[in-house]
Amino acid sequence: MIMRAFFSVLAVMAFAAIQFVPALAQAQGKFPERTLRLVVPFAPGGVNDIIGRRWAQEMSRVLGHNMIVENRAGASGAIGAMEVVRAKPDGYTLLIANTTTHVLSPLANQKLGYDPLKDFTALGIITLVPTGVAVHPSMPVKNLKALAAFAKKNPGQLSFGSAGTGSITHLTGELFKKLNGDLNIVHVPYKGAGPGLADLVAGHIPMYTPTISPAPLEYHKSGRIRMLAICSEERLSAVPEVPTAVQAGMPELVVQAFNAIFLSPGVPRPVLDVLAQANQKVLANAAMQEFLRKAGAEPVSTSSPERATQFIQKELQRWGPIVRETGIE
Repeated sequence: MIMRAFFSVLAVMAFAAIQFVPALAQAQGKFPERTLRLVVPFAPGGVNDIIGRRWAQEMSRVLGHNMIVENRAGASGAIGAMEVVRAKPDGYTLLIANTTTHVLSPLANQKLGYDPLKDFTALGIITLVPTGVAVHPSMPVKNLKALAAFAKKNPGQLSFGSAGTGSITHLTGELFKKLNGDLNIVHVPYKGAGPGLADLVAGHIPMYTPTISPAPLEYHKSGRIRMLAICSEERLSAVPEVPTAVQAGMPELVVQAFNAIFLSPGVPRPVLDVLAQANQKVLANAAMQEFLRKAGAEPVSTSSPERATQFIQKELQRWGPIVRETGIE
């Protein structure tokens, strides 16, 4: 009797397990079931915020559930990034990060509080945004070679502005100096892209290395600044008359900041797959691609969690020596 009861219990447990497996699969297949959240680790109005809001809008449409956007600015993006690191790994909290949060800050700040690879689950690189080299129209130069020659003839008299110490725009200027024989050009860091660009337009600084966005492109088109080159391998459709750094004779001056989507570490693979498929649909949309290109960004529709991780690893290796040489902290 005892053995018969024991086997009866086993049979009930086995039947329950058989019923549980499809139920679990069905539950996983329902993701998402509620509103998602995209954390933007910078203030409203910047490139990261503009791209993130449009991406969230398109993801809401594809997933069939609303994705709200929350700005959590501060500490060069670290505050917002840490919020996602601490979030529950269920796929409902996402982060739109960039080169600053996942390459430059980790290289320059050993006490940042997170590891850009171990403490996140990468979803994909969504855009590549090149930087550029621009000057005030009063500068007697029309191309990169002429700018380098001017700096050599006037050591210490030329300055360049950036969006801040340790930013991708700062490193663009440092790389330009390094590639042309360690030019003596003074770095002028600003608290963000807007103030530096405004000072270039006003003629307070002669040179600026902006991240490409609608603002510097419009200033170039109106003649208020002169864009000498785009630091990418291909010309931008928004300003087809501006050569690339490669075409301008400086093939190593290719600097492309990325915008990427991350989640908390430990997100289940089925959830990650749902989000990755939705992301690819969003980036394959022609209207989305047109929007990104007008903003100066190049959509990356072929990215994946694995490719995103590999890309960031390579960027960390590339910029590590320059960050150390310039002593950025």
